[in-house]
Amino acid sequence: MHLFKKTEQYITGLYEDNKKENLLYHNLDHTRYVVDKVKEIAGHYQLNEKEMHILVIAAWFHDSGYLVAKPEEHEEKGVELMKGFLDQQGRTDLFEEAAGCIMATKPPHEPVGILQQIICDADTYNFGTKDFKETNKRVFSEMNYFNKDAITKIAFDRKTYEMLVNHKYFTSYCQELLQERKTKQVRKIKEKVDEFKEDRGPQITEKDGTTKGMQTMLRLTSSNHIQLSEMADSKANILISVNAIIISLILSILLRKLQTDPFLTIPTILFLSVAVITIVIAILATRPKVTLGTFSDVDILNKKTNLLFFGNFHKVDLNTYEKAMRAMMKDSDYLYRSIIKDIYFLGVVLGKKYKLLRLAYNIFMIGIILSVIAFAIASMMYEEPVAETGVRITNSSGTPF
Repeated sequence: MHLFKKTEQYITGLYEDNKKENLLYHNLDHTRYVVDKVKEIAGHYQLNEKEMHILVIAAWFHDSGYLVAKPEEHEEKGVELMKGFLDQQGRTDLFEEAAGCIMATKPPHEPVGILQQIICDADTYNFGTKDFKETNKRVFSEMNYFNKDAITKIAFDRKTYEMLVNHKYFTSYCQELLQERKTKQVRKIKEKVDEFKEDRGPQITEKDGTTKGMQTMLRLTSSNHIQLSEMADSKANILISVNAIIISLILSILLRKLQTDPFLTIPTILFLSVAVITIVIAILATRPKVTLGTFSDVDILNKKTNLLFFGNFHKVDLNTYEKAMRAMMKDSDYLYRSIIKDIYFLGVVLGKKYKLLRLAYNIFMIGIILSVIAFAIASMMYEEPVAETGVRITNSSGTPF
């Protein structure tokens, strides 16, 4: 049986044995499509038999890794599957170049030689065809199957636009045949991205004066959050100071008093415990939390890092931070989203602070009341020792022992 036929049967069986409903795009139909386009492009360049074997086998295996590995690792896994197949067929002479062809399809595309250029163009052939709209929908649906956090349609369109702008056909055949339609696809995607601002919210324009109002609103909200945070820290410091004084008084006066007045032991321990617990909770309310302090270029590209918060950049060098900040300042959407994130996380921290402060104040209030009641009960229940003569025994200061 011809090697092409054996390869087709092997891959077909692989897809049938490892059926995945979430492979809406990178499925057997897509693989067959790429194989057909490889043959079409290769036919234009009149390749020899070995080169055709390398290309066609690589095309059959280029997405097979999706069946047994994570999407980001599918090229490497496809190479492994192909190696096992070629070993069985006794055609190890094809492996090295075929593996290079498969790895060339991994973005960013940097193909070396005509074979790798052909398979890269075959894999993205649909970018320049009328089928692109439909295949792109399937890619979007497939991404939302694999990703835990579903990507919005407009965010996906932005990624598609960036991909098409950065993409290029490497063979002269595809450049002449597909480039013009691909350029039209780029324009259409750009129009959609410009028209729909789903992630950016309502568009703000200087004409109606709302930009200034929005900036004022964000500035006041951020300022109010900071003032509330300072108030929380001040309240926590008051609790810490007051209870620190209470603890020092208990340790210096009451503990020595226990030697002569042991009935005060329980109220003293209660009072001391309340003070210590209040201090601990107040400290927790003001204790800072420091994050990793680093970010990657991918985070900046995907607008996931808030560069306005020191915890996200304190470990990166100045040049990296300056470059990232300049990128953010050029993108008003990224800038406003960062400010909004900053306000949100300030609010989250404030919520935690005031929750702990409320707990600390409640413990302090209830503890003080219970401690006073405990001291009063202990004093009332205490009976002064009386000598046999009926004379009350007192110490040198005139107080009962």
